[in-house]
Amino acid sequence: MRQEKRTLSLKTLNKSNVWDLQENDIFRMWEAAEKDADLKDNVRRYLDIIKSAFDIEEVKVDKPEIIKKYEARGFKVGQIRMDENTKSKWGIKKRPILRVTDLTYENIHHISAAKLIEVLDRNFGGGWDSLSQSIKDIIESGFDISTTTLPKDRLRKPGGMYEKKVNDGFEVLEITKGLWIEAIFAKAKPEIEKPRMKYDEPEELPANNEDDDEDLPEEEDHYEDAEDDDDDFDEDKLTEESYRTTFETDPEDLSLEAEGMSDEYEDE
Repeated sequence: MRQEKRTLSLKTLNKSNVWDLQENDIFRMWEAAEKDADLKDNVRRYLDIIKSAFDIEEVKVDKPEIIKKYEARGFKVGQIRMDENTKSKWGIKKRPILRVTDLTYENIHHISAAKLIEVLDRNFGGGWDSLSQSIKDIIESGFDISTTTLPKDRLRKPGGMYEKKVNDGFEVLEITKGLWIEAIFAKAKPEIEKPRMKYDEPEELPANNEDDDEDLPEEEDHYEDAEDDDDDFDEDKLTEESYRTTFETDPEDLSLEAEGMSDEYEDE
C-alpha cells in the first residue's frame, strides 16, 4: 500500500515513495525538518534519497535573471536551511521518465499503464522482444504484460484477445510490422504488502536457563571446516585429462595381460 504524501517526512522517505512527490513537497518537507536537532547529521542520507528521483542544483548567484533561467529549465527554486547557521537556494526538478532505461524497480510502481505505453511507444519499434531482459523484469515487476501478433484485419476481431484485454482494463500499444501488428497489453499490478514474520508469544517459548548452558561443553563447529574445504576446490584446475574415461594403451600390452590372466586361471 502506498504511503500518502501528507504522511511523508524526511525521516520516512525512501527511494520508492520519493517518486510520489513533487518539487514543492520536497521544500515543504525540508522546512518541516529544520526544527529537528538531528537534521545536520542526516543531510547526506536525505539528499541521496531525494537525488534518486530529483535533479538538484545549488543556486550560487541569487539574482532574478539567474532564477528565471533555472525556472525556464523546469526547476523550482526555494530556500533550504542546511543547519542553524547555513541557508542556501536550491533548484529542484523531478526526473522525467522518458525512455525505458529510465525505468527502475523503485519508480515502476509510481507510473500508470498509460505512461508505460507512452514510454514504450517513444523508445522502440521492434516489439516487446527487442527489450533487454533486465528492462522486461523491471516492467513485469509492476505490470501484467501480454502480447499478440496478428494480421491487421484479425487483430480487433470481435471476441478476440484485443477486445477482452481492453475490456479488462489493459492499455494497449500497437506496433505495425508490415501487414501484421504486434499488440502489447499492460495493466498495473496491485501492490501487495509483504507479509511479516509471525513469532510465538514470549510465554509460549521455553525458558532459557543460562546457568544450565554454562555447564554444557562447547560443541566444535565442523560445518565451518567443511565449507573451507569446499572453497579450496579450484574448478580452473580441471582439464581435459580429468574427464577422460578411456586410456591410450598398446594393443600388444593388452594381449600380454590377457595371456597372463588366462595362465592364472589354468593353474587354478
